[in-house]
Amino acid sequence: MAERRGGKKADKADKADKGGAAQAARTPAVPARLAVRKTYKLYLGGAFPRSESGRSYAVTSTDGTHLANAALASRKDARDAVAAARKAFSGWSGRTAYNRGQILYRVAEVLEGRRDQFVARAASAQGLTRVRAEEVVSAAIDRWVYYAGWTDKVAQVLGGANPVSGPYYNHSAPEPTGVVVVFAPQNAPLLGLTSVVAPVIATGNTAVVVSSEAAPLAAVDLAEVLATSDLPGGVVNLLTGRVPELGPHLAAHADVNALDLTGTGEDATAFEEAAAQTLTRVLRRGPDADGGEEAWLDPDPGTSRMTPFLETKTVWHPIGV
Repeated sequence: MAERRGGKKADKADKADKGGAAQAARTPAVPARLAVRKTYKLYLGGAFPRSESGRSYAVTSTDGTHLANAALASRKDARDAVAAARKAFSGWSGRTAYNRGQILYRVAEVLEGRRDQFVARAASAQGLTRVRAEEVVSAAIDRWVYYAGWTDKVAQVLGGANPVSGPYYNHSAPEPTGVVVVFAPQNAPLLGLTSVVAPVIATGNTAVVVSSEAAPLAAVDLAEVLATSDLPGGVVNLLTGRVPELGPHLAAHADVNALDLTGTGEDATAFEEAAAQTLTRVLRRGPDADGGEEAWLDPDPGTSRMTPFLETKTVWHPIGV
């Protein structure tokens, strides 16, 4: 009896094996997926257009692995970026400082939600270790929070009543200078970029940003964050491409009010000379210009990157008359 039962169990097992094999034979093999190659676009006026030239260039990791393609911005794209920044200036500078702080804080919130993506990008594109990549992304998020807190305090620190001899009330207050062209650090595409862009817009200016040529993907990812963070279109306009190609036109542009030359390398002197023709104010390259992300890790950068792009308005008002 026991043998019969064992035989029946064996027969059922054989049938199950044959049925499974037959089912596997009928199931089509899943083909390997093709990689989705992405061509990143520019960020102008709150939209993501392609370069008007139709050009793009390959972006690779530090070990030469192809990561994506980025738009190669042209002179026309640079002009469009300045026009978008100028159009957005009155609305952005006219907002209350508190509201600008809310929007910058919202950038930090969205960036925090996409932390894993930015950490993976920093590791793959810049060759950073996971620990270092997390440190850089955390510092970038904290930097947005830092400048969000400064928006409604910088006027109190830099302005105030002035002592005068006479029946006058004399008061000085900082105001944004206008459209600022920012050449982002070449070797610090996320934290360095954040450290030069956030103070510009925190004080009410609008920005045209030329990203790192070799590592532009973090900048375009950040532009996607800005686009979903309540930041009005045109406040930040991102160009990807070559500094020697875009820089001369931006430096000499009559509707640009200031330049940050951090990422210009050997072209800095030529751009400064071009800016002098239109009396454009210039922030020269600092000692951290060519450093990597670690050069920007100072948790308290102070006001040194806000004050160059502010102008002081002084009001005289008679009293006792």
